[in-house]
Amino acid sequence: MISNLVILSKGDFPSAAATLAALDGADFIICCDGAAERLLAHGRTPDLITGDMDSLPAALRERFRDIVRHNPDQETNDLTKAFRLALTLSPERITILGATGAREDHTMGNVSLLIDYVREASCPVSILTDYGRFEAILDSAVLPCRQGQEISIFAFDNTLKIKSAGLEYPTDNVVFDSLWKATLNVAAADSFTLTLSHPAGVLVYFEAMEG
Repeated sequence: MISNLVILSKGDFPSAAATLAALDGADFIICCDGAAERLLAHGRTPDLITGDMDSLPAALRERFRDIVRHNPDQETNDLTKAFRLALTLSPERITILGATGAREDHTMGNVSLLIDYVREASCPVSILTDYGRFEAILDSAVLPCRQGQEISIFAFDNTLKIKSAGLEYPTDNVVFDSLWKATLNVAAADSFTLTLSHPAGVLVYFEAMEG
């Protein structure tokens, strides 16, 4: 049984205490092709490598041929290939690292895909960065947090209404017709509630807090 599966993508390599702890504490690591080289430099060997192999040096492709899962599909990105490979292993949790940083278009695409991943998975899935954490909800939810933690909410449906409790700035009257509309909120307690007017994909960002 794999308790904590980490997918390492090719954005910014983890450098904060929390992201390094997630990487080093993983039971199983799937690398998006070129990320394998950076993981090796960190001192750890991937368990599987997948992607179109456009950024994995030939020497490493040969060295790790037994754990390489070449997927040339150009209709999806390497992160999604890694995610779907992860699902075949039935992990208890999937944490995605390296999904942000480098090219901004990759960052936006990777983060938005989290909603699709949560729809497909039967386990918790999150994106962890050096600065915080993205989670996705598909309906009303109570979300644990820390009082004073900065929270941002992103929705992609201008017919959606989200009532909130436990945040300093109520979201009840927000029209979600632009990504900035419910950003930079603050948790007023150690949990907050988002009540959705109908099921929909919503991204929630939690600021990283020390301690």
